[in-house]
Amino acid sequence: MKIVTYNVNGIKARMERLLEYLDEQKPDVICLQELKGADETLPVKDIEAAGYGAVWHGQKGFNGVAVLARGQQPVERQRGLAGDPEDAHSRYIEVEIGDLVVASIYLPNGNPQPGPKFDYKLKWMDRLADRARALLAEERLVVLAGDYNVIPNDDDTFSVRAMSTDALMQPESRQRYRSLLAQGWTDSLRTRFPQGGVWTFWDYQAGCWQRDAGFRIDHLLLSPQAADRFLGAGVDKDYRGREKASDHAPTWVALR
Repeated sequence: MKIVTYNVNGIKARMERLLEYLDEQKPDVICLQELKGADETLPVKDIEAAGYGAVWHGQKGFNGVAVLARGQQPVERQRGLAGDPEDAHSRYIEVEIGDLVVASIYLPNGNPQPGPKFDYKLKWMDRLADRARALLAEERLVVLAGDYNVIPNDDDTFSVRAMSTDALMQPESRQRYRSLLAQGWTDSLRTRFPQGGVWTFWDYQAGCWQRDAGFRIDHLLLSPQAADRFLGAGVDKDYRGREKASDHAPTWVALR
């Protein structure tokens, strides 16, 4: 089973690339982030025509997450995270697909830091940790997939110096990510590439793609039950180099 996380950076702008990916790679499950569209405007019919059922949590112009499943309809379990009734951002959707539980996550960026956006990021991570803990208690196959907007380690970026003041690499962001892993989650890409040096994002500016100046912020975390079925993980990097591509590459884990 191939489970993918893919920040599409605007599903309307990226629809041709997304359908191309679904046709060529045929992932069993794909978690999308940054849809940038309200639910009623999302391309449900095109996705269904490609052979996928979908659960959406959209938002006009910003954010937005979805989970697609090949040949079946995911069953929604939870929309959004508890802990802040005033948070209207569409950043979390959780579904059930057979015996598998999957969440698509678009964690706040947090820039500029320090400031209210960074404070929101940290509080959101605390809320995610609460939900992750509850999911572990179910003792099921669970994958938390998404754009975490966290660079966990120094070898997860092309340049520590260039990213040193960015919210993605602050000690508070990293500490919360590590605390999440310490609950019992497995970072699938890190497991496959323990030496680091694997990127999932390349900015559009400053020739970052051409220079391979990227970093790793898209993660698929596995519950112990899912980690027991781990076969491999990787980044479908070539898709970042295609015309009108997202600035993220599809990132995946394979489970037995």
